[in-house]
Amino acid sequence: MLSPPRRWRWIREQPLSSISTCLRRGLWSRHHYLWILLVLLVVCIAIQTFVAHQARTSSSDKLTGLPRLRFTVNKQHLFPTLQNIWEGLHSESSLAVNQDAGLLHTETTADPHHENEGYGKSLDNILWKHVDKNISLATGSQARKVSPGKLLQKHGDKPAVEVPGSSVLHGTRKGLIVSTHKRLMNTPTPSSVSETHINSVLTKATCNPKFHIVFLKTHKTASSTILNILYRYGESRKLTFALPLNKHSQLFYPFPFTSNFVEGVSSRSVKEFHIMCNHMRFRKFEVAKVMPKDSFYFSILRNPVAMMESIFIYYRSIPAFHKARSLDDFLDNGWSNYNASVGGNHYAHNILAFDFGFDNNVAADAEDLEERASMAIAAIEQDFHLILISEYFDESMILLRHALCWSLKDVVSFKLNSRSEQTRHPLLPNTAEKIKKWNALDWRIYLHFNTTFWHKVDTLIGQERMKTEVYELRELQGKLANTCLKDGGAVHPSQIKDTGLKPFQYGAAVIQGYNLNPHIDRQTKAKCQTLITPELQYTDRLYTQQFPELAAKLKKASKVVAPQRQHSLASARKAHHKQFVRHTFSNPNNQRAPTGSLLTHKESNDKARML
Repeated sequence: MLSPPRRWRWIREQPLSSISTCLRRGLWSRHHYLWILLVLLVVCIAIQTFVAHQARTSSSDKLTGLPRLRFTVNKQHLFPTLQNIWEGLHSESSLAVNQDAGLLHTETTADPHHENEGYGKSLDNILWKHVDKNISLATGSQARKVSPGKLLQKHGDKPAVEVPGSSVLHGTRKGLIVSTHKRLMNTPTPSSVSETHINSVLTKATCNPKFHIVFLKTHKTASSTILNILYRYGESRKLTFALPLNKHSQLFYPFPFTSNFVEGVSSRSVKEFHIMCNHMRFRKFEVAKVMPKDSFYFSILRNPVAMMESIFIYYRSIPAFHKARSLDDFLDNGWSNYNASVGGNHYAHNILAFDFGFDNNVAADAEDLEERASMAIAAIEQDFHLILISEYFDESMILLRHALCWSLKDVVSFKLNSRSEQTRHPLLPNTAEKIKKWNALDWRIYLHFNTTFWHKVDTLIGQERMKTEVYELRELQGKLANTCLKDGGAVHPSQIKDTGLKPFQYGAAVIQGYNLNPHIDRQTKAKCQTLITPELQYTDRLYTQQFPELAAKLKKASKVVAPQRQHSLASARKAHHKQFVRHTFSNPNNQRAPTGSLLTHKESNDKARML
């Protein structure tokens, strides 16, 4: 019998007590090359599978910018589950969250019965921004180009738009919200929608309407129209207004504002104020004594060139304009006719800066002009969440409604306190340059916030979406005009039939008003009347509703005045106004510096507001 080969004899003689021995036997076996090929094959398959998986994941992340945030898309639903949303949220880097936080300061939530600390945004706002990114990805990039002329088809009050691939987003104001109750809701399928309104649906779903509002009403800037919007919004929801003391129409302007100017503050008869919007000379630390901490502050500016032309006509009776035969004549001899210490002359020089509480008496060639302008701009940016622009009023209303989380119907309006075209005078280019020089401080403030206005439009809304919503706002205004107004527009004050709706006439300006359509029912008439009620009449009505006992006393006191002295009632009230202000500012208790954190805020913001 033949003996086995030497190598097999050697293998059999070795103990099978170790893994290395087993491997050695396999490698020296007759089919060792088959084992090697099998192992290599398994390794190659594993590597290929891993690489392919990584490539798909990387590609998906680059496209969406949000790892692991996935959607189930079909012809009827585009609906993120709660689990997927939270997975995507927690997978975001801290850098992305910080970038989002820069856009969150304007979307604070407010409740009329609960105050929020600070101006921070809720987590839902960050989450839904990323949801919006993935909806855009799912619906396709071409859907972003929508003509503003294409109207939104609506089913009730729910917007609906057409989305490529028949993928339709379902959502209402209460739907698609990850709230403290952690509920997600569906709505019936709309028929056709425009993708530009997907952002609008999500915006409604991410924040609650704001009720704590401070509006700095500036002069000749369309601010009376905004006042009417705020009045209507607050009245319809039974909110409380910070109204001027003793039924005045202004918060004792032009004196710097103090909290005692508001009815109900000294007596503590009002527990909470929701809206402050009458004329004042702004002082933040005093306003903060009246309004809640989470109040939303905003104001409006107008091009100082057009504003100066309007002011010259409207305030023609002020001493600074007495000797001037024309606006050019005043501008050519401005400093010789202008005396800052004379009452009323503040209207003639840097009126915007004055209304915001700054020293308005600075010349264009002053060495510290740029420094003072920078300080004013910085203080306004710190105190106000939003600055609107009068020349782009409709766009301003869209931006405002998004900042306040209001609906389009909440910001619809008719122009109030507007002049007749007969009293408007076009300006020569040379005149415009002289105005910019005379109101150099106002001009710099306006240029800065005109730029920031459009930056906010681009970052918060987008140009295409803005065009669409402006179109819808104007269409809604046109429908209201056809319903509410006789002849569909404004008329000369002499043609106004209801004297209670006649606006106050002042200076050389002719302030237009409206006549109601006589063919509308009582309920519609009541709603239409609020749209055209002038500022003074509306303020008087709200004061009577809010302080019925005080209003009755004031009315009774006015009847005591002898008939021959009725014409001097306004003069008597003006004298009372001055007497009250002198008493207020001569009282040491009202002049003490604020303490604590308010002192720091005052020193930083009011350094430029030196009287």
